[in-house]
Amino acid sequence: METRTLGHIGPDSSALGLGCMGMSDLYGPADRDEALATIHAAMDAGVTLLDTGDFYGMGHNEMLIAEALKGKREKALISVKFGAMRGPSGSWIGYDARPEAVKTFAAYSLKRLGTDHIDIYRPARLDPKVPIEDTIGAIADLVKEGHVRHIGLSEVGAGTMRRAAAVHPIADLQIEYSLISRGMEDAILSTCRELGIGITAFRVLSRGLISGHWTKAALGQTDFRGTGPRFQAENLDRNLALVETLREVAEAKGVTVAQIAIAWVAAQGEDIVPLVGARRRDRLAEAVASLDVVLDAGDLADIEKAVPKGVAAGNRYNAHGMASLDSER
Repeated sequence: METRTLGHIGPDSSALGLGCMGMSDLYGPADRDEALATIHAAMDAGVTLLDTGDFYGMGHNEMLIAEALKGKREKALISVKFGAMRGPSGSWIGYDARPEAVKTFAAYSLKRLGTDHIDIYRPARLDPKVPIEDTIGAIADLVKEGHVRHIGLSEVGAGTMRRAAAVHPIADLQIEYSLISRGMEDAILSTCRELGIGITAFRVLSRGLISGHWTKAALGQTDFRGTGPRFQAENLDRNLALVETLREVAEAKGVTVAQIAIAWVAAQGEDIVPLVGARRRDRLAEAVASLDVVLDAGDLADIEKAVPKGVAAGNRYNAHGMASLDSER
């Protein structure tokens, strides 16, 4: 497994990370045994980076990872997002990144994960009520105390990154980045590189939309993706048409749609680590095989022609979700 360093001061990570959210929440029913087997298979393949959030399944995901890592904790790099608050129904009710909340969230995560430290700790979103300096300062206290090894950010813009980095070195920015979500390529990407901040790219398959496996009948009643503009009505038809165009490029290369989409993200820089949200071992194996896909200049041009920047139909979140993204301001 190839490794990549997260920023100038961050840890070494496998060149591909595993996003674990769907094993607990939001993407419909998940199979616990298959989830555990998938995490184990990922680690056997050399994947070290496991990404979670304390609000994924209201703590369930962290406990699932703890179970999977029994006897293997030292082989994993655990990234935890915090701050998103949810009600008993699972509804989203805001963000809390006050210093006292940061330390409380961390204490609960450490307990659920069954570990004495979190490798990368990051606010899930910018809390508009709390200066980013206060939030990062609280995590910096946890670093000094040994509870956290590195500080990360998620879905913030260039200005917020600069303010955060002035308080404490930042290992990486976690942000959505895929063939159809390329907004960060402008000011955010250049700022990361200027400041020496790595990038962990999530939703590299745009919630499965550009995986090559998606069909219009795939959404279940408990799958929140149905609320996303890109999965609705004529937007979905247009986006699936893009996938079929990309499929032609992938088949000419002798790879799958998912593999060429993941390989494209990885090819955008050695400072980028794609996260894949595989919930099953077969999907994981497909994603890991993307690391063997080498894209030359001709391949990249063909991909760009098939899926030009800005061509996706619909925003990546609904209006409420977009409003919470500092990275989109």
